[in-house]
Amino acid sequence: MIIVKLLGGLGNQMFQYAMGRSLADRYNVSLKLDVAAFEHYRLRRYELDDFNIRAEIASENDIASLRVSTKHHTLWHRVKKRLLPSSSKMVFAESSFAYDERFEGVMPPAYLEGYWQTERYFVNDAGAIRNDFTLREPLDAANTAMLEQIQTVNAVSLHVRRGDYVNDRNTSRHHGICSLEYYAAAVGYITDHVENPHIFIFSDDQEWAEENLNFRCHTKFAALNSNNRGVFDMVLMQHCRHHIIANSSFSWWGAWLNPSPHKIVIAPRIWFQKASQDTRDLIPPTWIKL
Repeated sequence: MIIVKLLGGLGNQMFQYAMGRSLADRYNVSLKLDVAAFEHYRLRRYELDDFNIRAEIASENDIASLRVSTKHHTLWHRVKKRLLPSSSKMVFAESSFAYDERFEGVMPPAYLEGYWQTERYFVNDAGAIRNDFTLREPLDAANTAMLEQIQTVNAVSLHVRRGDYVNDRNTSRHHGICSLEYYAAAVGYITDHVENPHIFIFSDDQEWAEENLNFRCHTKFAALNSNNRGVFDMVLMQHCRHHIIANSSFSWWGAWLNPSPHKIVIAPRIWFQKASQDTRDLIPPTWIKL
């Protein structure tokens, strides 16, 4: 059995699931998800049940059978730095934001905690992961109509992440937001390399986007879905042919789920406000950083 602790928004949960799913498939064992953190995490909710994932929710007994109690602080800090074998049980906590080479030695049963934000943890199972992240229920009529528009043109998704990046002081200090100059440069690159592009703009702050983004190409603001229906925006984004993403795991996935080898994906070179995080493995090597 593999248990993965979930925390954060939809994009974070998808990274955590994808890592765990790939590991569980490697050893042909079950995957369970620890969602207990959402009981006290008011900013986000568990969202993976919108997808066709292959996992169950872990019970308290499941978690207790693998996880070292965080009450034992000294032991827990030691666990964060290495694998802890104990009666064939294992707890593994991510040591940094970059790919953790120790992951290659993880074997079930195991409890894993971290953000796992690089495709290196699951790229060998890309097809299966993309299949897991298909919708359980079909799009509604409005989103279906938007999808049909996207599929008839040279569509480029452009994502603007604001929300807590602007409104929450701690989050803003950590992440920051992409500049207007970044989006102008990204659209410029697209217009130089894509014939007759149609930009579809997705944002959790559509009012700001409509007031501040003005490009010399076909542009449509995809203002269909509320923030609690972001999964529909992600599906629309993935069906675009090319992508301009924000420093957000949400739009990272919107681009990654597009399986086309010919897609252009433009990502911000600076992902975090502070340079303390090692993001060398975050952006896939074929993507363009501006």
